[in-house]
Amino acid sequence: MNRLTGRGMMETIDWRLVICYLLLILIGWMNIYASIHSTEPASIFDFSCRSGKQFVWIVTSLGLAAIILFALNPRIYESLSVPIYGFTILLLIAVIFLGTEVKGSRSWFSFGPVSFQPAELSKIATSLMLATVMSQSGFRMTNMKHFLATAAVILVPMAIIVAQSETGSALVYVGFVFMLYREGLSGWLLFIIGMAILLFILTLTSSSYTSILVLAIVTTLCSAMYYDRIKSWLKIYLPSFIVLGLLPFLHDKLSGLTDNPEAFILKVKPMYIFAAAAAVSIPIMAFKAFRSGGAFRWLAIASFIVGVLFVFSVDFLFHDVLQDHQRKRIEVLLGLKDDPTGVGYNVNQSMIAIGSGGFFGKGFLKGTQTTYGFVPEQSTDFIFCTIGEEWGFVGAAAVIFLYVFLIWRIIADAEQCREAFTRIYGYCVAGCIFMHLFINIGMTVGLMPVIGIPLPFISYGGSSLWAFTVLLFIFIALVRNERKYF
Repeated sequence: MNRLTGRGMMETIDWRLVICYLLLILIGWMNIYASIHSTEPASIFDFSCRSGKQFVWIVTSLGLAAIILFALNPRIYESLSVPIYGFTILLLIAVIFLGTEVKGSRSWFSFGPVSFQPAELSKIATSLMLATVMSQSGFRMTNMKHFLATAAVILVPMAIIVAQSETGSALVYVGFVFMLYREGLSGWLLFIIGMAILLFILTLTSSSYTSILVLAIVTTLCSAMYYDRIKSWLKIYLPSFIVLGLLPFLHDKLSGLTDNPEAFILKVKPMYIFAAAAAVSIPIMAFKAFRSGGAFRWLAIASFIVGVLFVFSVDFLFHDVLQDHQRKRIEVLLGLKDDPTGVGYNVNQSMIAIGSGGFFGKGFLKGTQTTYGFVPEQSTDFIFCTIGEEWGFVGAAAVIFLYVFLIWRIIADAEQCREAFTRIYGYCVAGCIFMHLFINIGMTVGLMPVIGIPLPFISYGGSSLWAFTVLLFIFIALVRNERKYF
């Protein structure tokens, strides 16, 4: 069909995305019923229980999807992105003062039996705003002004959500980094984020000394690779780091040989020796950077200093910034504490449920952990353990495959788009879904702290299902609009 007459609905809509969406909401509905059928014995269509209510949310979500696809002009999203973003920011601020407190988080508006979480809407608004800002003519991620504008779009709602004590929803915003990387952001930012997480964990589980040693190894190795001086690094730096790594062990052994509390060996801490070595090495590196004009050396020095400051601030961040329940969840996750009947109860029961499912599962409505309600929040945050117990490894793998396929199709469609707005928005959608998937499944199997975010399209909840439906179908509508005449 030629460009003038246009292409029909069957050719322009990515039906693979639509089918994947339908399969996920169907799987979610069935497993919501499975998670509550023993405590609320009723038909799956009973509107007094969660499965019946979810059916209403599914029907209304399909209505929203139809409106987005067939009634609204896709061009309005770019023109309305600024007012939608501004309105969402106002809602995020208002909910702190006017919202209902749920489990220590003031992030919900309640209207009788209906509750709404503005943080769900913020993912859509931020994605549209990012697509608008970054699709402007002449936009470059390497331009500092453009970069700061993009960062502000992400950080403003993220900061407000953190102020609501809704850490999980804020963490989802990290998914936008993948879109930024696609649009030209240096991969070093991803590396820095990964290093910050590693240093945080090492400081909590090992010691500040170990964290700083790892930081020194990484920064000097990166500099050596950049300047193609790997051989020099292996000859000079590696032996030095091995000696520094052995210092705590040697210190402990020598300290055990004396009972004198005033002994010199007890006063010379490994960190003091490391500090002395750094005090000599850093000026030498700075002198080399000054002579050669090597910007990367200056960057490596600055990164090391900032990294050291971060390591020494971990204790403050962990004990004075994080809330008590957040600290306990991280301690259980990292194995610092064992609390199977307290904070770690949900995760412990979730892993028992998933593990008991075996390869093929126990069968629909036959899961004992599910039937007897051992896992709290099983129809919402821990819905995946219902899938693991009743459908086994095969069922869990099939669900993960559907998500992987969904994300892959979104990225594939985004790459085929000619308009930057659609491409950028598509990557935002893929990033949001990926982060929800990664965090939610990670916490059900004990790889992530319990931070309470839903599994997209599957967990019980109207605001979540509506938000993800709108998020996805705006993208499908944008892609359809591009395909109509090409």
